[in-house]
Amino acid sequence: MMASLLADLVLLVHLLFIVFAVGGGALALRWRWMPWLHLPALAWGATVEFTGWICPLTPLENALRRAAGAATYSESFIERYLMPVIYPGDLTRELQWVLGALLLVINGVVYAVVWRRRKRLK
Repeated sequence: MMASLLADLVLLVHLLFIVFAVGGGALALRWRWMPWLHLPALAWGATVEFTGWICPLTPLENALRRAAGAATYSESFIERYLMPVIYPGDLTRELQWVLGALLLVINGVVYAVVWRRRKRLK
Protein backbone atom coordinates (compact mmCIF):
# COMPACT_ATOMS: atom_id res chain seq x y z
CA MET A 1 0.00 0.00 0.00
CA MET A 2 2.73 2.48 0.97
CA ALA A 3 4.84 1.64 -2.10
CA SER A 4 1.82 2.20 -4.33
CA LEU A 5 1.14 5.60 -2.76
CA LEU A 6 4.80 6.55 -3.14
CA ALA A 7 4.71 5.49 -6.80
CA ASP A 8 1.68 7.71 -7.35
CA LEU A 9 3.48 10.57 -5.58
CA VAL A 10 6.51 10.12 -7.86
CA LEU A 11 4.15 10.17 -10.84
CA LEU A 12 2.60 13.42 -9.62
CA VAL A 13 6.02 15.00 -9.00
CA HIS A 14 7.08 13.91 -12.49
CA LEU A 15 4.05 15.55 -14.05
CA LEU A 16 4.53 18.75 -12.04
CA PHE A 17 8.18 18.87 -13.07
CA ILE A 18 7.22 18.61 -16.74
CA VAL A 19 4.61 21.35 -16.35
CA PHE A 20 7.22 23.51 -14.58
CA ALA A 21 9.84 22.85 -17.29
CA VAL A 22 7.38 23.84 -20.02
CA GLY A 23 5.67 26.81 -18.41
CA GLY A 24 7.79 27.80 -15.43
CA GLY A 25 9.41 30.63 -17.33
CA ALA A 26 6.14 32.53 -17.09
CA LEU A 27 6.63 32.60 -13.32
CA ALA A 28 9.71 34.76 -13.94
CA LEU A 29 7.32 37.52 -14.97
CA ARG A 30 6.23 37.65 -11.34
CA TRP A 31 9.30 36.60 -9.38
CA ARG A 32 12.79 37.75 -10.33
CA TRP A 33 14.43 34.75 -8.65
CA MET A 34 12.41 32.15 -10.58
CA PRO A 35 14.92 31.72 -13.45
CA TRP A 36 17.39 30.32 -10.91
CA LEU A 37 14.97 27.43 -10.36
CA HIS A 38 13.44 27.20 -13.80
CA LEU A 39 16.46 27.34 -16.11
CA PRO A 40 18.06 24.17 -14.64
CA ALA A 41 14.69 22.38 -14.94
CA LEU A 42 14.39 23.59 -18.53
CA ALA A 43 17.93 22.42 -19.31
CA TRP A 44 17.24 18.99 -17.82
CA GLY A 45 13.95 18.61 -19.70
CA ALA A 46 15.52 19.59 -23.01
CA THR A 47 18.50 17.28 -22.41
CA VAL A 48 16.21 14.32 -21.70
CA GLU A 49 14.24 15.02 -24.89
CA PHE A 50 17.22 15.61 -27.17
CA THR A 51 19.27 12.65 -25.92
CA GLY A 52 16.42 10.16 -25.52
CA TRP A 53 17.40 9.52 -21.91
CA ILE A 54 14.83 8.23 -19.47
CA CYS A 55 14.26 10.49 -16.51
CA PRO A 56 15.36 8.84 -13.23
CA LEU A 57 11.85 9.29 -11.87
CA THR A 58 10.55 6.66 -14.33
CA PRO A 59 12.66 3.77 -12.96
CA LEU A 60 11.94 4.98 -9.40
CA GLU A 61 8.20 4.86 -10.04
CA ASN A 62 8.53 1.40 -11.62
CA ALA A 63 10.54 0.10 -8.66
CA LEU A 64 7.88 1.34 -6.26
CA ARG A 65 5.10 -0.19 -8.37
CA ARG A 66 7.00 -3.49 -8.51
CA ALA A 67 7.43 -3.39 -4.70
CA ALA A 68 3.67 -2.86 -4.40
CA GLY A 69 3.00 -5.83 -6.68
CA ALA A 70 1.54 -3.56 -9.37
CA ALA A 71 2.22 -3.54 -13.10
CA THR A 72 5.23 -1.59 -14.33
CA TYR A 73 6.03 -0.12 -17.74
CA SER A 74 9.17 -0.04 -19.85
CA GLU A 75 8.65 3.17 -21.81
CA SER A 76 9.36 6.71 -20.59
CA PHE A 77 6.95 8.81 -18.56
CA ILE A 78 6.09 10.89 -21.61
CA GLU A 79 5.47 7.80 -23.73
CA ARG A 80 3.31 6.21 -21.03
CA TYR A 81 1.17 9.10 -19.78
CA LEU A 82 1.45 12.20 -21.93
CA MET A 83 1.92 11.02 -25.48
CA PRO A 84 -1.32 9.00 -25.69
CA VAL A 85 -3.20 12.11 -24.57
CA ILE A 86 -1.36 14.74 -26.58
CA TYR A 87 -0.18 12.81 -29.63
CA PRO A 88 -1.76 9.54 -30.72
CA GLY A 89 0.62 6.92 -32.02
CA ASP A 90 4.17 5.97 -31.15
CA LEU A 91 6.80 8.32 -29.80
CA THR A 92 9.67 8.63 -32.27
CA ARG A 93 13.07 10.25 -31.92
CA GLU A 94 11.93 12.88 -34.40
CA LEU A 95 8.94 13.69 -32.22
CA GLN A 96 11.19 13.89 -29.17
CA TRP A 97 13.29 16.46 -31.04
CA VAL A 98 10.15 18.43 -31.86
CA LEU A 99 9.08 18.35 -28.21
CA GLY A 100 12.54 19.45 -27.09
CA ALA A 101 12.54 22.28 -29.61
CA LEU A 102 9.06 23.38 -28.52
CA LEU A 103 10.24 23.40 -24.92
CA LEU A 104 13.08 25.74 -25.83
CA VAL A 105 11.03 27.95 -28.16
CA ILE A 106 8.17 28.44 -25.69
CA ASN A 107 10.56 29.37 -22.93
CA GLY A 108 12.73 31.47 -25.23
CA VAL A 109 9.71 33.62 -26.01
CA VAL A 110 8.76 33.88 -22.33
CA TYR A 111 12.27 34.87 -21.28
CA ALA A 112 12.46 37.42 -24.09
CA VAL A 113 9.34 39.05 -22.63
CA VAL A 114 10.83 38.89 -19.12
CA TRP A 115 14.06 40.47 -20.33
CA ARG A 116 12.27 43.26 -22.26
CA ARG A 117 9.99 44.00 -19.31
CA ARG A 118 12.87 44.22 -16.86
CA LYS A 119 14.91 46.34 -19.24
CA ARG A 120 12.00 48.74 -19.63
CA LEU A 121 11.60 49.07 -15.83
CA LYS A 122 15.23 50.19 -15.35
